[in-house]
Amino acid sequence: MNRVSAENFDHEFPKQYQPKEFEKEIYRRWEELDLFRPEQRFGNPEERPFVVVIPPPNVTGVLHMGHGLNGSLQDILIRYQRMLGRKTLWVPGTDHAGIATQHVAEKELREKGKTRHDLGREDFLKYVWEVKERHHRIISQQLREIGSSCDWNKERFTFDEGLSKAVREAFVRMYEAGDIYQGEYLVNWCMRCTTALSDDEVEYQEEDSFLYHVKYQLVGSDDVLVVATSRPETIFGDVALAVHPEDIRYQNVIGKEVQVPMTDRVIKVIADSYVDREYGSAVLKVTPSHDPNDFEIGKRHHLESINIFTESGALNHNTPPSFQGLSISDARKRAVELLEESGLLIKKDPLHHRVGKCYRCQTTIEPYLSKQWFVKMQHMADLALQAHQDGKIAFYPKRWENTYTSWLSDIRDWCISRQLWWGHRIPAWYCNDCGAISVSREDILCCTHCASSNIKQDEDVLDTWFSSWLWPFSVFGWPEKGSELAEFYPTATLVTAYDIIFFWVARMIMAGLNFMGEVPFKDIYITPLVRDKQGRKMSKSLGNGIDPLEIVATDGADALRFTIAYLSTQGQDLPLDRETFKMGGRFANKIWNATRFLLGNLVNITYNPHQAKNSPLDDWIYGQLNRTVQSVHKAFELYRFDDASHAIYDYFWNDLCDWYLEALKASFYADDTNEKERALAVSINVLEESLRLMHPFLPFISEELYQKLPNKQADYLIIAPYPFYQIEREQDSHAFDLMKIFIGQIRAMRTQFTIAGDQRFSVSIYITNETLRSNLSLYREIMIRLTKLENVYFVTEDFTESQRKEQVVLTLAGEDFIALLDIRKFINVDLELSKIDKEMKDIIAQLDRAKAKLANENFVQRASPDAVSKERERVSICEEQLEHLEERKRSFLM
Repeated sequence: MNRVSAENFDHEFPKQYQPKEFEKEIYRRWEELDLFRPEQRFGNPEERPFVVVIPPPNVTGVLHMGHGLNGSLQDILIRYQRMLGRKTLWVPGTDHAGIATQHVAEKELREKGKTRHDLGREDFLKYVWEVKERHHRIISQQLREIGSSCDWNKERFTFDEGLSKAVREAFVRMYEAGDIYQGEYLVNWCMRCTTALSDDEVEYQEEDSFLYHVKYQLVGSDDVLVVATSRPETIFGDVALAVHPEDIRYQNVIGKEVQVPMTDRVIKVIADSYVDREYGSAVLKVTPSHDPNDFEIGKRHHLESINIFTESGALNHNTPPSFQGLSISDARKRAVELLEESGLLIKKDPLHHRVGKCYRCQTTIEPYLSKQWFVKMQHMADLALQAHQDGKIAFYPKRWENTYTSWLSDIRDWCISRQLWWGHRIPAWYCNDCGAISVSREDILCCTHCASSNIKQDEDVLDTWFSSWLWPFSVFGWPEKGSELAEFYPTATLVTAYDIIFFWVARMIMAGLNFMGEVPFKDIYITPLVRDKQGRKMSKSLGNGIDPLEIVATDGADALRFTIAYLSTQGQDLPLDRETFKMGGRFANKIWNATRFLLGNLVNITYNPHQAKNSPLDDWIYGQLNRTVQSVHKAFELYRFDDASHAIYDYFWNDLCDWYLEALKASFYADDTNEKERALAVSINVLEESLRLMHPFLPFISEELYQKLPNKQADYLIIAPYPFYQIEREQDSHAFDLMKIFIGQIRAMRTQFTIAGDQRFSVSIYITNETLRSNLSLYREIMIRLTKLENVYFVTEDFTESQRKEQVVLTLAGEDFIALLDIRKFINVDLELSKIDKEMKDIIAQLDRAKAKLANENFVQRASPDAVSKERERVSICEEQLEHLEERKRSFLM
């Protein structure tokens, strides 16, 4: 038994929905009670835990809307699985983000007039750790504010002691297996960050430039060879000109020498089948240190490599004195001037081409010859492709599998060394005495080959992704084989963005197969891309980003989460502005008001859940709830967050609020106290189950309202059981659906004929199908109440012609249903006939125009088929409308 007092109700249940009043407090209680831990509370203890490892955000700033989207969808999955009874774990964490974090720290130092070199490596790293701690506090608080139910006891950082140990183990193990090697290669180089980048870290942009046509003088001849280049400053690095071996135009120059413009050097003309005979002059300048294709030509022909750039992007000592120290752009201008002055520049053509940019600072990438560390990728890529073919991984949406397989099919070795200070330092030491390299899991003081102490550790650090690709198992203590690793690996689902499918997703799969022998997750859900309403990607430069915490502050975390889920259609971008989130806020407000209405009816009423005997109306709402539960479970299986949230929204707003609660008011306002108590008992049970259904999407408001219920199944909703489909609840809803149509038609006729709500009339209904007639009659009182009728009569015999003439006839399309409405006394027949005549006159005019066009042979022969088809369709529509109006007119004339 339970009784609510009127004095306390308004205080305990405010009239206005104010999420700021309870969201933080609810989260504090969840966390304080340790409700996010992976505990087997109910369900099948033999079932594997449901585990998600968060894509660790970079510790470089606050979370943006993309993080809000990703975090919300992960939490929806986690809460759903937790309520299903599975042992559920969501591991939070952050990424040390080598280039990005060092970039932020150096920018702060520059504002203070300092550089990292002023501080030295050790003090600079201390400073970056301070930057990390500052941003980490903000990120973890943001995740809490959007409701992320992570197990904070298991939080990890890609640069913490445990993960650093895992990184070293992986490096040494792969080095010992011959899968990591060091070599001098042409790499992508960012002159601003002064570090190598992998191919995946280069973003391409369209730019306008010029193609310069330059003359190379043949030695001992007046003849020249013409070369087209977009980078005349790299002429100083030329070591050969190349022509195709089968190009008859250049057979006589192969092996001869040419003068390198602006220098006193001469180089040979060589033959190589890489040269495109159809492009330009079909003569290629070979600059191995500054072009990847030239690098391969140089290897084939054993050519020297001349590097003309410093690591910071200036021209070096391998160029003439007047060029040394110039930036690349200035050197290009100077080279063009010299070529023009010497008469070697024939022309320059406009060029629109793709230019590689650093994914962090947008500096133009230059190919750069340097010694780097690489991972052999082919074997691991083959394993990752086989895992996909064997069905061990699945992408949602499926189309992203093409991105995954395409990248793996065209894999290149991975450059993993970065010329930074912030990051996992490469565990390799160089001996200055014997020249050998020692690679070790622990720091060493002497050479492992000759025992000399004259050694120095490699200055470079590892690519950030080298720690991130170990994330699904390093967070559980790998390389130690502890109980957590055995229990929680492999994880279940990865939720991430499409732009890191190759950066991270594919590499994690390769690492999992290589080190653990299993894929790290089965399902990969690729989130939509967040855009503004104009379709532009959100970015700081455009100023069109939305801070998720601003939405939390104004509309609540539930509004943020539900809106995101509602709009997250697989395979489509997500257009957002601040107003978009009002939809989620309105839905939360609807839930608040509906619950307040129900619980408000408990004031001074005895609540007894055992009185909950169902009426036909109750059976109907349970049937609607049951079908919604089934739809939501199916949507979760397919990662259709939009389908699940749409089903919940439609059920709660339309079925529960607009129909069930409206219809139930007849019981609430009745004089029969027993009926009121019975109706309340059932409806509050329905509400309790409905709150459990919506909790993963709207965790805060559902928990707050759940705590106010007199019939909770658990102390906290977050650990209550999720609703399940019950076949015994299924029933034929045809009669209720027919009632809804009938009510809609009666309301429409009141509007059409301007019949006020206080003007009551009776309706007689005849339905041939006795079962349907009997079932519909069960809702008689609801039909009367919701249409403000005088009475509703269900008759067992069809109406006579005279009865039909005396009243207005209502039929429902597709149904064996006829109703007589006693409304003639409220209708101005002359006015209605006048309206019909005017409408018919307008339609006849449209019909005549369309028929006239079709009778015109010129129109039929010369107009497009679509235009002719539209006119014929117009005739058909007009004739149908006239027939309907004629029928309406006859009903008034009877």
